[in-house]
Formats: sequence, C-alpha cells, structure tokens
Amino acid sequence: MSDLVFGLDTFGDIPEDDDGNLVTGAAAIRQVIREAVLADELGVDAVALGEHHRPEYSISTPETVLAAIAAKTSRIKLGSGVTVLSSDDPVRVYQRFATVDAISEGRAEVILGRGSFTESFPLFGYDLQDYEVLFEEKLQLFTQLLDEKPVTWSGTTRAALENADVFPKTESGRLKTWVGVGGTPQSVVRTAYYGLPLMLAIIGGSPERFASYVDLYRRATEQFEKEALPVGMHSPGFLADTDEEAKEIFWPRYKVMRDRIGALRGWPPVKRAEFDAEVAHGSLYVGSAETVAHRIADAVKKLDVGRFDLIYSAGSVPASARLKAVELYGAKVIPMVRELVA
Repeated sequence: MSDLVFGLDTFGDIPEDDDGNLVTGAAAIRQVIREAVLADELGVDAVALGEHHRPEYSISTPETVLAAIAAKTSRIKLGSGVTVLSSDDPVRVYQRFATVDAISEGRAEVILGRGSFTESFPLFGYDLQDYEVLFEEKLQLFTQLLDEKPVTWSGTTRAALENADVFPKTESGRLKTWVGVGGTPQSVVRTAYYGLPLMLAIIGGSPERFASYVDLYRRATEQFEKEALPVGMHSPGFLADTDEEAKEIFWPRYKVMRDRIGALRGWPPVKRAEFDAEVAHGSLYVGSAETVAHRIADAVKKLDVGRFDLIYSAGSVPASARLKAVELYGAKVIPMVRELVA
C-alpha cells in the first residue's frame, strides 16, 4: 500500500463567498484553480475535474481548466472525473488531453465514462436511445487512439476513419486512461476487456458492497489476458477541524443539492438520519482529519484499491471552507492514511 495514490475530485460546484452569497460561475472556476494549486503544494497526488452542463456546476470542459492548473503546478496529476465520452468525439477528447499532457510535462490522465447526468446528450445532439452504443463504439475508437498510430475505424456514431493519424502525440507514447464505473457488472467487464484501469464511483451505501466488482475486474483482466491494473475509488466527503463542524457546514448544503438531483430521479428528500448513517458507516467521508483518515483507511483495506479520490465539494459549501478542507486532506489525512494502511 506504500504506492497508494490520493486525489481530490470536484465538479466546480458554485460556492458561497464569506457573506453567504453564491459566487459567479467564472469565480467558481478560478476557485477550483486555487484549490488545485494548494493541493499540489501539499503533496496531493491527483486532481480530477468532472464534466457537467448544469447551473450548480461551473466546469463543462475539464481539460481547459486542467491546462490552467498545469501552468501553475509542478507535480500533481491532472485528470477528468469523468469526461462524458458518449456525447463527445473521441478524436477531439484525445487531442485535448494530449495537449494538457504536453503543457503539464506528462501529468495528464483522462477518466472516461457515460456520466451520471444526461444534459450533454440533447445539448450536443445525441439520442439517449443510443446510450449504450455511443459509449461502446467511442470507447473502442479511443482505445485505438491510445496506440498513437494511424487508425482505421468504422461505426454507426461518427464518420469512419481510414489510416488517420492524430496529433499531438504524447512524449510518453501513451495517455493514461481510466474508465469510471458507477456499478454495473457489464461496465466492469468492458473496462477489463479494453485493458484499462477501473475507477469506481462509490457515492452511497457501504463501500464493501463494491468488493465483488473489484474481484470481477481482476478475474476478467486475467481471463482476457490483460495486465493487472490499478483500481481506484472516489467518494464524496468534507473536512473541518472537528466532526461536528464538518457536518454542520456540509449537511444543509448537501441536502439542497441531493434533493434537487433526487427530484429529477424520483428519490424522496434525504433525511438527517440517513445522512448521519452515511457519515458513520457509508460512503460520505465527513468529519475531522482523524475521523476521515480512519474511514478512508478502512475502505481502502477492505476493497484493496490503489487509489482514493475525495469529492471534496458539494453544493454551496463556502469557498474558504473548501480551501480548509483541501489543506486538511493534503497535510493531515493523506499522511495518516498511509500510516494506517502500512
């Protein structure tokens, strides 16, 4: 576990300022850049920015923000969390991340997924009835692009390619690429089939229930005669000086966001008792540095994963409190977890 990787994830949620007012989307993007620079200084291994097309979130093009972060940092890995490949063009996604890789001197990585929201499909002219075939075909093409050789490909979701060479190339010869999976066995097996590392989105319930997916992935890679690759997990959480302070800052803003999204998906409003149960035993890592470190260490050991990413922003949590959470994660949580799992 000595090579355990720790990351921070954000969708660029619109935070409050010190007066309790929501900042602009532009200010929210600049806030994410400040947080990533601090994370780099504190030794956090990776930052991942999610792609969304909703008013609550400021980041619609992760790679653009990652390029800005690249120019201000020196060591932190720069990824998406996730890039919605289904409603984008694989060639353009590859080119944009290869460009971030050049700017950052090899620190770029892309996490591809189908996305948990569907706004990008009508926005870019895709039919949700093609949800499965869009991702399958585009992932197939993207994995061919990773070889950085001329590509010949045909499918039903974009124009065919005939011996097409794509630029820029990476200096390493291969762009680090993960697949983000929300919890279907088919997605786990597909990730293994293409020989890509797996990132599990564990956003509710006991993390232990995903142990079967980790096992399935490892058995599938062996069956497909692929190299054993890292498995990562990302889950939401928040840090403050004490457990009570963390919960009182996070809970009311989390409830607003969770209920807004839940209304679109037919979920009942979340209750405080459910929240407290998730914090105590589920997949919300909320509390002091010591509390969160012990909970992360427990999850990492039980699932035997090589990477943990904390989704540290949720709803309108104040910008100053988010910076403090990043500081606690980098300065205290990561060293404590490394000791606990050693």
